[in-house]
Amino acid sequence: MAMWHEAALTSVGFFWMALWAFILGYIISSLIQVLVTRQRMQQAMGKEGPKSMLLGTFFGFISSSCSFSALSTTRAIFNKGAGLAPSLAFMLASTNLVIELGMVIAIFLGWQFVLGEYVGGLLLILTTWLLIRITRPKRLEARARRKMEDTEEEEVAHWKDTLTSLEGWQKIGQTYVMEWQMVWKDVLIGFTVAGIISAMVPDSFFQALFLGSGAENSANPGFWQVLAQTLVGPIAAFSTFIGSMGNIPLAAVLFSQGVTFAGVMAFIFSDLVVFPVLRINAGYYGWKMALYILALMLVAIVCSALVMHYSLAWLGMLPDFSSVTAPSEREFFKVNYQLWLNALLVSVNVVLFWLWHTADASGVHEHHHHHHGGASLTEKVLKGLVGAAGLWLLGGLLIPLAVG
Repeated sequence: MAMWHEAALTSVGFFWMALWAFILGYIISSLIQVLVTRQRMQQAMGKEGPKSMLLGTFFGFISSSCSFSALSTTRAIFNKGAGLAPSLAFMLASTNLVIELGMVIAIFLGWQFVLGEYVGGLLLILTTWLLIRITRPKRLEARARRKMEDTEEEEVAHWKDTLTSLEGWQKIGQTYVMEWQMVWKDVLIGFTVAGIISAMVPDSFFQALFLGSGAENSANPGFWQVLAQTLVGPIAAFSTFIGSMGNIPLAAVLFSQGVTFAGVMAFIFSDLVVFPVLRINAGYYGWKMALYILALMLVAIVCSALVMHYSLAWLGMLPDFSSVTAPSEREFFKVNYQLWLNALLVSVNVVLFWLWHTADASGVHEHHHHHHGGASLTEKVLKGLVGAAGLWLLGGLLIPLAVG
């Protein structure tokens, strides 16, 4: 019972630590998504080449961090005629180079992992581009284009008109709420799992799963040990339902247990190789293209994580696992900068939700096609996990009252 309470409290404490970063990041993301339209992105992307890759990366950087949102937007860009490599550059940048993700990583893991996320994200894009140029999947690309139909249209409004009108701010509020609608299930499950693992899973489990992890092996790991843990990261993430945001507190737990920098980075990068993403890509492009994209991602993830690990090691900047404080040793709820930032940004959050509500009441609607698989088996399982996570957290938090 005490462990259950500790696990639930740790999950809530993790979320409290990251709350202001979530809200601020989604405010910035919502402003950009409303002011910089998808149509303008598609017109600027072009076909192939360094310019298109740079633009795809930039537009991804200023876009949403939700994996499922990235899949939908990537499909639209590809369907409008953008090349495969720039489209995947957008997808990778929109899940690895976004502002809110860097904020959450800084809170839980430190600046070295922020550097690994952004520089490693660029390496992911460059490696994927190189692999596409080597493999030249022209037939797969043509088949994927034949499978899709261009049915999406978008009205283009000037950004000044948007910022100076109530309707424009209502659209921003709607986009902000939809950002939360896209990720709240992943966040709830991810933070719940992180709390459970932190409080209940013994160190020996991580040492068995990530070969060679643990305090006695983390000071100077050998290459094969680093490589093995880098390969385990994506494999462990493949069958999960946890998105990039929900993965971060769990990644902090892994690192605090002695998993190498490369292994943790590979785990964080793996939000685009989870099974729900594979299934959605198969629906968009067909199974052959979906498996091809999965293979590209896996190779790029392993290579980028290894390069970042040994680059930081060579520079003497590789973080020590002891720099991440064990969750049980943290004081989650105390009067500090996090309290004031949370108070300020929760107030802004309330205003944006009010704008969303007034937009719905006045008939102003924004139509975005972000989904997690409709009524599929995966979605049903996800809903079941959300319900179980909610009951787990509520029960664990109420234990002191019941016992007392």
